[in-house]
Amino acid sequence: MGMRRPRSTKNPPVFSHEFFIQNHADIVSCVAMVFVIGLMFQATAPVASLFVTLQNNVTKVNNDTGDEITNYMAGMKDLFCVFFYLLICIVVHAVIQEYILDKLNRKMHLSKVKHSKFNESGQLLAFYGASAVWGADIIIKEGLVNINQLWEGYPHSEISFIVKFFFIMQISYWIHCFPELYFQKVKKDEMSSRIQYAVLYLVFISAAYFLNFNRVALCMIVLHYTVEFVFHLARLLYFAEKIDLANHAFMVFNALFVLVRLGTITLSVLTFWYGLEQTNQPNIDISTGNYNTQMIRINCLAAVCLLQAWMMWNFINFHLRRMRERGAASRKLKSPKKTKSKATEDDISSLPEADQNAATENGIRARRSKKN
Repeated sequence: MGMRRPRSTKNPPVFSHEFFIQNHADIVSCVAMVFVIGLMFQATAPVASLFVTLQNNVTKVNNDTGDEITNYMAGMKDLFCVFFYLLICIVVHAVIQEYILDKLNRKMHLSKVKHSKFNESGQLLAFYGASAVWGADIIIKEGLVNINQLWEGYPHSEISFIVKFFFIMQISYWIHCFPELYFQKVKKDEMSSRIQYAVLYLVFISAAYFLNFNRVALCMIVLHYTVEFVFHLARLLYFAEKIDLANHAFMVFNALFVLVRLGTITLSVLTFWYGLEQTNQPNIDISTGNYNTQMIRINCLAAVCLLQAWMMWNFINFHLRRMRERGAASRKLKSPKKTKSKATEDDISSLPEADQNAATENGIRARRSKKN
């Protein structure tokens, strides 16, 4: 995501930072392979399966067909899976960087600042696009098109394999953004913004997953990721000097951004204020995964609404700042003409009275000749 320095002809020392940064993808892939190979041996398979396979499964028998149905629940063992798929995210990140983004950067000859932003947008574009398509497919397959399904049957403590795997990958990806700050040598002035949005994603997605609000969170994630995909696509088009396409993409982003903020608030109000109110519980029941208390619902609703308001505030301030900058730039373009006319008037006023009259008459004749 940040600026990658070209490798020097001299190999750095094995235990140095430079060696680890240059070869971090190979090192991480070797660590991941240790867990995969551990599944092949009976002695290590129980430990390796904690990292590779999803945990906290619940198997039930369908009374109608007699088939076994395996669902999953959230639990502390998920941290092992998060660690393993965190390694996978680092490897995939390095593959996209080396085989796609670095090759494009060499062709485009971007500056250091644009180079870093181009890498960031390229990585996020791939993640947002894949996650939005994956999440939309889950929504259709799980039958969440009907909005009543967002709160009916809560607690949604038992989820399918694909839903659990989706949230594990989301948590793993946003955790992997922190070591990537070191691996990609991100500058200090760029770290704060990247840490900020990574922390927000991690906190909200993890809270929704462990509090069993996964259905409404899935819908909000798909909406938000779709908008972010359009934004980073427009950003990449701008860096590629496709100005017309970038302007159209930014216009689409501006419209979708506002609509998605309203849609997210609407979903949160319908789910936390109206839908879950019908099955409100006085106390938390951790054994069944029921967190539908008034305190938790109000806090969740307030957190979502405040986040949307904060994002909208930043969006409005950004566009107001752009308007002021454009106004200042337009005034600078007009100012040379004004200063030139004022200079000629000052030069005329410094002449004697007879010469002033002659200069004024000459000016009038010159303007009349231009009109004719």
